[in-house]
Amino acid sequence: MSRTANAQAVYERLLPEAIAASQAAWCPHSDFPVGAALLTADDQIIRGCNVENVSYGLTNCAERSALFSAIAQGHAAGSFKAMLVYAPKVPLISPCGACRQVMQELMRADCPVYCVGHQASASRDWTIEQLLPGAFRF
Repeated sequence: MSRTANAQAVYERLLPEAIAASQAAWCPHSDFPVGAALLTADDQIIRGCNVENVSYGLTNCAERSALFSAIAQGHAAGSFKAMLVYAPKVPLISPCGACRQVMQELMRADCPVYCVGHQASASRDWTIEQLLPGAFRF
């Protein structure tokens, strides 16, 4: 996969943050930690991790945790520069449908999302539009 120099720099900056976020995951039921690192318009990085509940529907994914934290801290929807999602127990990760729907509302359609598992060479770059074409919008 070929990234621009700027995209590669963003990827390299976000990856260790997402790895650190995955180490904070609360996943006693699945043992499937996921971390996300969100780059804000002012170049802050906001981490998110999955937080499980025995009633799985109440679980929150890393992507939504990062986005919700950013919004709670006063960052504007649509202002984010990039997100990286990391899961150490699979070769490659991809956001779930619920996260994709939230991401399309809070991130620009052209915002990059880097997805990576324990095989960094198998990472995948997406845009929000590619993750959820034909998304529900209001």
